[in-house]
Amino acid sequence: MRLQILILAGVTITLVACSKKPVDETTVVDEPQAQEEVATVLLPRTASAVGSSVFFISPTNGATVSSPLTIEFGISGMDVVKAGDNQANSGHHHLLIDTDLPDPNLPIPADANHVHFGDGSTSVEITLEAGEHHLQMLLGDYMHIPHDPPLVSESILITVE
Repeated sequence: MRLQILILAGVTITLVACSKKPVDETTVVDEPQAQEEVATVLLPRTASAVGSSVFFISPTNGATVSSPLTIEFGISGMDVVKAGDNQANSGHHHLLIDTDLPDPNLPIPADANHVHFGDGSTSVEITLEAGEHHLQMLLGDYMHIPHDPPLVSESILITVE
């Protein structure tokens, strides 16, 4: 799957580059704009169901917890499926930890701040350092791309003792 995405991205970049006029030393290249063009051309966004939402079941906003903690994800109006399952009105959860929402036109990053649940999980036991943490959920489609419009939870603040 990742290989297919990399090949697709390479072909797209080549097509976008070849469709532009040549660049000389006086031309300014706008990389964010080029990235947006690539995303628009090859990364179609899956529609989210009207009235659907994602939310935290636990912990609640303002909770003081100990680590490791269990986080439970909720969804309404859509189904949770594994990554790669291209089913209408479905997706899988991504937990955002102490970070802003990613670009909705690109696949959701996979790192310590963007935790993927491509296996269809609706809960996780996670270890966080002591202190305050902002958590938010983002539903991704079968290719880890946010839906249109994106399904995001409210951001919650928890304190880990």
